[in-house]
Order: sequence, then structure tokens, then C-alpha cells
Amino acid sequence: MTFTVNVSTVYNCSLERAFKSPMLCDVAKVHTGFGLMPRITHVTDDKDWGKPNSTKKVYAAKSISQKGGFVSMDKIIERVENKYWKIEVFDFQSWILGFYKFAGEWKTTEIGQNKIQIEYNYTLHSNIALLYPLNWLFAKIFWKAYMKQALENIRKLAEENEPFLYD
Repeated sequence: MTFTVNVSTVYNCSLERAFKSPMLCDVAKVHTGFGLMPRITHVTDDKDWGKPNSTKKVYAAKSISQKGGFVSMDKIIERVENKYWKIEVFDFQSWILGFYKFAGEWKTTEIGQNKIQIEYNYTLHSNIALLYPLNWLFAKIFWKAYMKQALENIRKLAEENEPFLYD
């Protein structure tokens, strides 16, 4: 079963900054920790990151829910310049309520000069029917709040012209 969460906002920056910042800036500045979710510390195996089909290993700090170290893989499924990214998070190294994959999408639409509409969506995939009610609660309450925090962290990176780490 899948559980989809959508959040949106408007950024005051160029279309290029709004499009590239979530994927090409330092992910440790995007995922800074939230409740049980540990902060991301760094990535490895990211030589081609930013191109379709590229992957990277994601590492996190120790937390109540994670032992720290390698936690998951990220993969870029599709990149349409200044329009959208499609990504997947998979190969979770600890149990996350029966979820086996998260599919994300980041859409940018220019609505005025330096005014960019952001649509940020995640679909969480689970295959343990007994956990579906808990999965729904996790997605609609916790994950949505986590996404809003990431959205604001990305806003800072985009609006303050944080350097891109990748092409």
C-alpha cells in the first residue's frame, strides 16, 4: 500500500536556485534531524549525483531510531531541468514501520519574477497490512511535519545562494 504526502510553498529566488537546491546542495543542511529522525551527516558514492539513474549512500548520526552510519540509498529517477525531480529512497538499514521505499517528487513552477511555486510530494511504500493504520498516521502526521522542515531548510539554501556541490 502507498501513502502520499504533499506540501507546497513559494520561494523568493530564481527558478534555477529553487530547482537545484534540494538535490545539488549539501543534504546535511536539508535533513537536520526531526524527532526520531536523525540528522544526515554525509553521503558517499555520489560521483555522478544529479544525473538520472545516479545513486548515493546516505549516512546519519546516531539517534533513538538509528544506530548511526549508513542508513539508506538515494536514486535520481528523472530530472527535467527547472521543472521537476523524481527520486527514490530505498535500502533502509533499519526497520521503518514496514516501509521499503519512499518515492519523492520536487516540482518548480515560475509564477512571477523570483517567485517560484514549490510542490514537494512523497509516496511511502509499505507491504505489511497489519501496520497500514500506523503507516497512515506516520505519513500524514510525522512525515508531513518532517517534509515541512526540509522545505524550510531548502528555502534557506535557495534564497541565500548556498553553493551547489554537484552539477
